[in-house]
Amino acid sequence: MRKGQYQFVAGFLLVPVALYLVFVIWPYIQTFGYSLTDWKGQSQTFSFVGLDNYVALFQDDIFLGAIWHNILFLVFIPVITILLALFFAFMVNAGGRSRAGGVSGVAGAGFYKILYFFPQVLSLAILSVLFGAVYRSDSGGMLNGFLVSIGLVDPGAPVEWLNEPNFVLWALIAVIVWHGVGFYLVLFSAAMQSIPRDIYEAALIDGAGRAQSFFKITLPLLWDAVQTAWVYLGIVAMDMFILVSTMTAPGGEFGGGPDHASETMSTYLMRNFLIYGKSGYACAMGVVMLLLTLILSVVTLRATRRERIEF
Repeated sequence: MRKGQYQFVAGFLLVPVALYLVFVIWPYIQTFGYSLTDWKGQSQTFSFVGLDNYVALFQDDIFLGAIWHNILFLVFIPVITILLALFFAFMVNAGGRSRAGGVSGVAGAGFYKILYFFPQVLSLAILSVLFGAVYRSDSGGMLNGFLVSIGLVDPGAPVEWLNEPNFVLWALIAVIVWHGVGFYLVLFSAAMQSIPRDIYEAALIDGAGRAQSFFKITLPLLWDAVQTAWVYLGIVAMDMFILVSTMTAPGGEFGGGPDHASETMSTYLMRNFLIYGKSGYACAMGVVMLLLTLILSVVTLRATRRERIEF
C-alpha cells in the first residue's frame, strides 16, 4: 500500500474511531471507575472504596441467584432455538420428497419461512403484552383457557404461569424461543442454499435417510452459522432485561418476581441504580456482566471451533 493510500485510509477511519472511543470505550472506562466508589447516582460527591462493591456482590444472595438464572437462560435458550431453527430450515430446504428435479423443501416452504419469521418483526415490548394475555393467571388467559377446555386444569384453580417460581423461567424461555426461531431459520436457510444440491442427491442415491443427510451433510457445512447464532443467543440470554422487566413486574421495580424467582443481572442492576440509589454497586454489576459476556463469547468460539469444510 502506497503512502498516499495510508493517509486516505487513516483519514477515512479517524472520525468513526473517534466516535467509537467517545461513545463506547469511554463509558466502559467510566463505569469501571464508578464501580470502585460509593457513588449514589444523584450527587457528584463520592468516595473511593476500592473492591468493596465487588466483594459485596459475591456475598449478595439475590445477585448470585440472578447469575444462576442467566446461566439457565444461557443453556436452554441457544440449545432449543438452534435445534428448532435447524430442523425447520432443513425441512423447508431439503426435507421434501425427492423428485425428478432433485432435492427440494416441503410443500409450501416459502409460506413457512414467512410464517416462522413473523414473530421477529415484533419488538420484545409488544411480545410481553401479547404473552401477558397468553399467561394470564385466570381461565381468561389463552393458555389456561385451552388447558381448562381440554380438562387438564381446574377452572377454579388456573395455573399462575408468571407468579409460580417453578414456571416463570420456562415461560420466559418459551417467549424468547418463539421470537428467535424464525430469524435463525432464515439465517440457516440462506446458508443451506449455498450447499450444492448434488451433495444431497448423491447421498440419496447412496441410501442416506433424512437424519443421516442432516447430521452428515447439513450440520457440518452450517457449523459457522451455528457458531455465530450461539454467540448472539448467548448475549441475549445474558441480558433478558426487556422481557423480565415487563412481564414479571406487576408492581413495578423492573420485575424479577415472584420473590426474585426470575431475577437477572440486568434487572437487579437497574433496580440498584435507579431505585435503591446504589449506583456504584450497580456499576460493579455492569462490569461483572461485561466480563462474563466476553468470557462466554471467547469460550463459545473456542469450544465450537472446528476445521472448515469446503465444497
